[in-house]
This record gives sequence, structure tokens and C-alpha cells, in this order.
Amino acid sequence: MKKILALSLVVCMVLLSVACTKQPVAEVVATGEKPREAELNIMMSIPQFMDQWDTYVQQFEAKMLAEENIKVKVNLEMPSSDQYESVLQARLTGDDAPDLYTLHSNNIGTYNKAGYLTDLSNEPLASKIFENVKATVSIDGKLLGVPLESQAWGVLYNKTIFESLNLKAPKTLTELKNIVDVLKANNYTPFMLAFQEQWVPQLMTALTLGGKVSGDLPDWVDRMNNDKGSYEEVIDIFGPIDLIMENGTIRAMEVGSEAGAADFANGKAAMFVQGTWASGTIMATNPEMKLGVFALPVNDNEACTSVNLSTSTTIAVHPDAKEMDLALKFANYVLDDKDSAALFQACSFNPLASIHNYEPASWVADASSFVAAGKAYKDLVLPSAVTDEQGKLLQEYYVKTVTKEAFIKRMDEVYKSSNK
Repeated sequence: MKKILALSLVVCMVLLSVACTKQPVAEVVATGEKPREAELNIMMSIPQFMDQWDTYVQQFEAKMLAEENIKVKVNLEMPSSDQYESVLQARLTGDDAPDLYTLHSNNIGTYNKAGYLTDLSNEPLASKIFENVKATVSIDGKLLGVPLESQAWGVLYNKTIFESLNLKAPKTLTELKNIVDVLKANNYTPFMLAFQEQWVPQLMTALTLGGKVSGDLPDWVDRMNNDKGSYEEVIDIFGPIDLIMENGTIRAMEVGSEAGAADFANGKAAMFVQGTWASGTIMATNPEMKLGVFALPVNDNEACTSVNLSTSTTIAVHPDAKEMDLALKFANYVLDDKDSAALFQACSFNPLASIHNYEPASWVADASSFVAAGKAYKDLVLPSAVTDEQGKLLQEYYVKTVTKEAFIKRMDEVYKSSNK
């Protein structure tokens, strides 16, 4: 009886000891030792995806406990979009910088100069990212962030119309001209024109300049930034611009982007020079539409026929992260072989790595196929005054109050002024 009582006391003491550690019994049995405890602070600018990332963070915590015996608590912070930049700047310049945080790829140069970014080039994640996407988050060959939201875009087109006429996406300007001829011969208006807002016609220069520069003149932007280039060198851009303007819907200056997207969805034109961001309006207007994307040809050099690629949201690792090992593990987990695809699909992000094998929307798949094939260029970073002037001048060019020669002269002037 005494032996039974003694044994019972021993068992109770063991159970009490386990309970006091506040660990599940399974943890103690599985690891044989108490997990290391740690915290990781992550700040993100995408509160609309809070639920998806909160789930992913919990998966990461479970993975670290099971595989590394680290009981990590991730503090996920998502300020509202209009406050994010000011909150982040205050944290970075103070002594409370997050271990990981998101930023726009266009700001990578600035953040890198300030010493706020960690080189991720030698991390396992680096080999998984499509090379063209990697270029959008790299400087001088250094990978400075993990891309999240990438955007590849070109010309939207109605696949049903194209298929009914046995038309395929063009690779050259000559092929695009042939498509226009076939469409017109079959009573279809080739292009939707919605030029009421100047940023919409500016999309034509974004695509044509990007294609021309990436295919023929890779040093053009650098020379323009040093007052050594001219828009005369990229006069090719007027080939597709003239073709679009001369074969589009009427009263373009009276139609805004939303109305244009709705009209396009309703079949009033076969093609629309607009980004994939317009898919929401298009598909809401016509859920049955078969929407596609192709690269806008600039000339007959296929090397210039590529989609525009940018990365709007990137996650970076702060070089002074208190738990650098965990910060790097989380950065790699964002592109985890097993779990990443489900996260990106849940957030409706474009596939941007070799491990992303989910089936995206048709228009996303079209654009992504160009990226995967190496037919994409990094969105040109031009002075904002230059971008604005391009849109304004294209409106004037459409109504014939500005000539091609005047456009070139004015853009050279504006660019030089911006350099000052």
C-alpha cells in the first residue's frame, strides 16, 4: 500500500511540474527540453489581407516549434494604408524598427541608401524567384526584399472575339496591324479609347517606352537622367500609338477609365490598353467575359515585345533585427515550397516564383506566362513630372493640337527640367 501511495505521489509531482512549465506534455516528450522563446515584429501595409497573413503567421509559429524547438511569438502589425508610411518612418528612424516590414519596390533605392535593408541574395528563397521579378527588388545584383504583390500588364483583349476570328496575340507591330485590319473587316472596333483622365493615355507611353528601351536602348533612361538622351531616339513609340488612336472608339476625351472598362466588357471594342487592375470593373460588368493579356508590340523587333512588370509590395528584413535568424527564416517561409502557393492564391497575388503552381485567373496567367518566359521588363522609373507631361501631351496629340515633333521637343525640355 505504501509503495502504491509513493508511486502516486511521484506521478502527481511529475504532472504538477509539467503543468507549471505551461507547455503541452507533447512538447516535453517530443523535444526533451524546453523550447527557446522569442518574439518577431512584422509590420505590413496590406491590412486587406490581415486574415490570410494572420493564418500564415500561425503556421510559421507552429513550424518553428515543431522543427526548431523555438516558441516564437509573431507580433503582426498592419496600420491603415494612409498611415503606413508615416508610422514606418517613425519606427525606422527611432529605436523601435520592426524586424520585417513591407515597402514599394520603387522605394528600395532610398531605403537601401538609408541602411534599412538586408541583402537576401544568399538565402534559399533567392533561387525560387523568377529572374525578371527578382530584378524589380534588386540593386547592383543584391536581392533586397521578397516580392509579394507583382503586377504584369500589357494590352487587355477579348479572347472570345479573337478566337472567333482565329486571331492570336501579336509579336510584332506588323502582326498587330493585321489584327486591326481583320477586326475592322468583321465590324469590330479594334481599341477602346478612354482618354478623359491623362493617366490612361499615358499607359501607352509606359508600355511603348518600356518595350523600346528594354529591347533596343537599355541605357536610355540613364542618359536621359544625365541630359545626354532624347525622345527622338524612341520615336518608334508612335507606331503603336498612332495605330491605337486611329482605330479606336469615338469621343475618347469624354470617356473615363471606369466607363471605358465597362464598355470594353460589353464588347464595344476588342482591345484596351489598360492594366490588369481594371479586371475588377470588367469582370463585375461581364462575369462571363474571357479576358486576356498580351504585350504591346513597339516595332517589328520581337525583343521589344514584353509586358510591364512592377512589384508594388515587397517584404524586407531590417539589418538590426533583434532575432535575425528568425527574421530570415520568416523571409524564406514567405516562399516556402509547401505553404507559399496557398498564401499567394488566397491573397490573389500573381505567381512570381517557381513554387507557385496554383491556377490564377486567365488574364493573370497570360501576363505571368510572359514573365516566366523572360518577356518582361522592369517598370521604368521616370520623374513624376515626365510621366504627367506624357499623359497630357498624348491627350493633345489625340485631338491634334500637338504634333509628333512638338511632343518630342517638349518631353526633352521637361526631362531636363526635372533633372535640375
